[in-house]
Amino acid sequence: MFSFKRKIGNQAEQLALSYLTQRGMQLIEQNYLTRFGEIDIIMIVQDEQVLVFVEVRYRQNARFGSAIDTVTTNKQEKLIRAAKLYLQAHNEYGEFICRFDVIGLESNLKYPKITWIKDAFEA
Repeated sequence: MFSFKRKIGNQAEQLALSYLTQRGMQLIEQNYLTRFGEIDIIMIVQDEQVLVFVEVRYRQNARFGSAIDTVTTNKQEKLIRAAKLYLQAHNEYGEFICRFDVIGLESNLKYPKITWIKDAFEA
């Protein structure tokens, strides 16, 4: 059985996925698990050779910082290592430009405030 936190996380990821799809991106994979952690969403920019690793963060309120603020340097390093593993396993993306985006959702998930930071950090 899913925990409540996981259920909320899945809802946030679905909202982010819908948001990005509406903006011309195409889903490649979701919840890619590695020994370094999970990549929430992997997408490509349609009509371009850009592979995007998306980290989705949710905060009900920003009292202790925004959702975006929770993507620490340590988290970034884990995502970079996980992305390298993904690329090693998927040669078809060898010529693609890669970037890391962060989607922050805040407030109520029914009407969230969505912040999308393209190319949020570099590998």
